[in-house]
Formats: sequence, structure tokens, C-alpha cells
Amino acid sequence: MNIFIAKLSPKTTDETLHALFQQYGEVDSAKVIFDRESGRSKCFGFVEMTNDQEASEAINDLDGFEFEGSTIVVKKARPRENNRDQGRRSFNRH
Repeated sequence: MNIFIAKLSPKTTDETLHALFQQYGEVDSAKVIFDRESGRSKCFGFVEMTNDQEASEAINDLDGFEFEGSTIVVKKARPRENNRDQGRRSFNRH
């Protein structure tokens, strides 16, 4: 299961995120998202867990949990949508 984590501390790393979720079971990957230009954390990330039951337990236990000085939001990640065309409007010009 892919898990979305928001409101992370700017000091959270892939390794500390992995360690937090590993308490609940096998973690395939843990990734904190960083801004490409500034190199700063965007304060959200994703964790992929093999076992859905363990992942659900982690979500239930860790949503609202204080981690590294921040109260995190944890939920099942939604499939990525194609955002390329969202927000664009098409105008017919005559």
C-alpha cells in the first residue's frame, strides 16, 4: 500500500521516515519530497508497505502523531492523476 504523509518536519529524512513506519512491518520504500530548485523539503512524503494490514495499522496509529516536532497527517495515497491539463482552460478565439 502506498501511504501519503503530510506536515513533516523540514528535518525529516528518508531514513527517519522509514524507521518510523518499519515499526509496523516491512517497508519497501520511504521518500521525503524535496524542491528541485531550492533543495528544501516540501514537508510531505510517501511510504510503500508490502502488507496492507500493517499499512492500515500504521495509518491509524500515526495520523495525528507528533514526529520530529511536527504533528503529521497520514493517509492512504490516492493514485496519481495527470495534472498536466488540470487548471488549463481552452478558449476558442475568433
